[in-house]
Amino acid sequence: MRTPAGQECPYYYEDFARGRSIQECRLVEGNPKSAPWRPKDCARCPVPDILRANASPDLHLTLTIKPVLLGFVRQMLVEARCDRHNIPIENPYVGCPLCAEENPALRLFKDALD
Repeated sequence: MRTPAGQECPYYYEDFARGRSIQECRLVEGNPKSAPWRPKDCARCPVPDILRANASPDLHLTLTIKPVLLGFVRQMLVEARCDRHNIPIENPYVGCPLCAEENPALRLFKDALD
């Protein structure tokens, strides 16, 4: 669904039909460590960019919103895990290094570069 910032994000949900006014980020909803989500948080959220760069079905993201500077600035912290190997991913834009080693197409590409 298209976010208020204009990007496609599968975790954003809105419903304005028949008098309803629902806007929510389903990635933040289940995180008790996160501050409440606001629609303007979508403008600085890195999750749509991560999902465009890495289309792994085993990628599990957790978004935490932390207020800093007396609450005037909101910091977006994204944690990524690989569900297949159950390891944290350092760079979610690149993905799991173990999944990359298992991928035969990437292995051929790496061998061609060497």
